[in-house]
Formats: sequence, C-alpha cells, structure tokens
Amino acid sequence: MVEALKQQVYLANMELVQKNMVIYTWGNVSGIDRDQGLVVIKPSGIAYEDLKAEDMVVLNLEGEVVEGDLKPSSDTATHIALYRAYPSIGGIVHTHSVYGVTFAQAGIDIPPLGTTHADYFHGVIPCTRNLTEEEIAEAYEENTGRVIIDTIGDKDPLEIPGIVVKNHGPFAWGNDPSEAVYNGVVLEKIAEMAYRTLTLNPLATRAPQYLLDKHYYRKHGAKAYYGQ
Repeated sequence: MVEALKQQVYLANMELVQKNMVIYTWGNVSGIDRDQGLVVIKPSGIAYEDLKAEDMVVLNLEGEVVEGDLKPSSDTATHIALYRAYPSIGGIVHTHSVYGVTFAQAGIDIPPLGTTHADYFHGVIPCTRNLTEEEIAEAYEENTGRVIIDTIGDKDPLEIPGIVVKNHGPFAWGNDPSEAVYNGVVLEKIAEMAYRTLTLNPLATRAPQYLLDKHYYRKHGAKAYYGQ
C-alpha cells in the first residue's frame, strides 16, 4: 500500500538510535502520504533493535488502522492532529531527548542565543502551556496535538520546525520523516547549547534580531545562498 513510505519511516526511526536520541522504546517517527491520506508510524512499545520496516503501522487521517498487525504508537493522535492542521508537514518525530525534555520540564522556551539556533529555527523554540486536567483525562494525545497547534498559532510550522510540550518533551517535523528527524536532532543540540550557555551565564540574552534574520534567511530565504 505505502511500502516506500514504510521503509522511510523505519529508517528515520532507526536514525534516532544512531544519533543517540532514544533508548529502549522512547520515541517515534511518522510520515504521511498526502495523495492517499495515509499515515505510517512506529508501533507502540517495540524495542528499536526488534523493529522491521514491515512492522510500521498504516492509518488513515481518522486514526483507523488500515494495515498492520501491531498497535500504533500511543502518540499517534498527536501526529494526526498535526498532519490535519498543517498540509506542509510530511514527517513528525517525538523523543524524550535529555536537553529537550529539560526545557519541557522547566516550562521554558528555548531562546535563540546564537547563530546555530538561527540557522534552523526562526525565533524561539516555544514551550506549550500545561494541559488541563480535563484535557489529559479526555483525549490526552489529541489534546497534546491541539496545544502544540495553539502554541504555533499563525506561524509557518516549517519556520519553527519543533516545540517542547510542557512536562513532556520535544516534537519536531519537516517535509518528510528524514527531515523531521534532522530537525529533532538539531533541536536537541540547540537545547544543549542553550542550557550550557545559561548555566555559564544566567544573564545571557537572545542574539540581535538582525543577526538571527541574516542566518535564517541566508539558508531558507528567497535569496538563500548557503550550500551548493
């Protein structure tokens, strides 16, 4: 049905292990086939060393399994909420990476302190608000997606391709599963740099906006000139 996408999603999940982003079963990657309206995601609770491409679960945008014998990730409803809200997103990753979770547990945005941040994220990497008791009790994973959407607001999600969910952890996304993982790895490194900077100098402030803009737009703008 979507064999090529299943392979892409499998490889993207395995890259999380290669980049030291996950241990045990902590994390998941998904991808979407927009033409067919189908989402492929890692199965729930399966150790990475036991995963195979054929284990990936295929669902429609109503969250119904259409192919696969295993249960999909428990975070599936969050992924689907984001796919439904943002047609530009082609892949999503969620991890419990250490520095991303550190900012999530602290309830703090990741500030743009330097050019490494600005090369990939145009502004702060935001932290969501707390979910209410009612939101957690009723449709928790879907409401996690909704609070991410509320936090992004009217921004282009590909300009800020990641977020930290309060008390939970980071989600990141991209044009496809591979790019989502790339952005998730970058988010983790940026969070580590920010944490170390603020530890060394708690009074450190965000870089000047003109410097942040220069670095973001030289790589992503209409007149971008970074790379070949």
